[in-house]
Amino acid sequence: MKTMKSNTRCILMATFLAGAPGFAQPAANLSTDDRNAIQALVTQYAQALSGCRAAEFADLFVPETGYFASGFRGRMAGRERLIALVESERQCVAPAAKAGTTRTGGASGPTVALEVTASGVRGIASLGTTEYQDEYAKTPQGWRFAARTVITGAEKAAGLDARDMLAIQHLGGAKLGDHYEADQNGVQRLMTSGIKIGVAGNQVTGRVYLKDGGYNDEVYEKLGPGEWRVKSSTPAPEGAR
Repeated sequence: MKTMKSNTRCILMATFLAGAPGFAQPAANLSTDDRNAIQALVTQYAQALSGCRAAEFADLFVPETGYFASGFRGRMAGRERLIALVESERQCVAPAAKAGTTRTGGASGPTVALEVTASGVRGIASLGTTEYQDEYAKTPQGWRFAARTVITGAEKAAGLDARDMLAIQHLGGAKLGDHYEADQNGVQRLMTSGIKIGVAGNQVTGRVYLKDGGYNDEVYEKLGPGEWRVKSSTPAPEGAR
């Protein structure tokens, strides 16, 4: 199959502007109670994930629009995918895994550094070289994740942050699908939704999972903050699924 090279006619571009999401609550300041509630949310996230409590985990996100994102997982949006995300975690599919159990280190979440902007409340929670980059929204049920994105040290070194990851996902448009793999018990588990983003040095690549079950392998080029284009795209071999 031919590889699609970028040119003036086939360039795909996505721009994600800071402050663009409409789900974040504008705020001039945060009360002590709000700050404590957001920190508690981060802790509840760690406890639900480590304890394999999938429904509880999904409830920590804004209904319908809240999402989790990472290079490996793509963009997991909505309750159904968030539940499937936890159910496919390695410790949750092991034969000994039981709902309500907690693995070592899962009792509390990292301290989050909060920033209040005109567009909403953001936070960064560091896990050494890896960090969570968050957006929060206050709902009738309390503070929830509007977005939680994991950024590794290698991804940061390649110039990626949460805004860039979302911009690359937007390049796929409506054609994006979900990718499943069988676990050790033969059960199909959701592993990636949309684009699986990888880095090799400063090169950013993606495996674009499509609704028809196929995929494209792509290379991306950064044009500016939150602005990317597809440099090349190679369709999967015939019959690959």
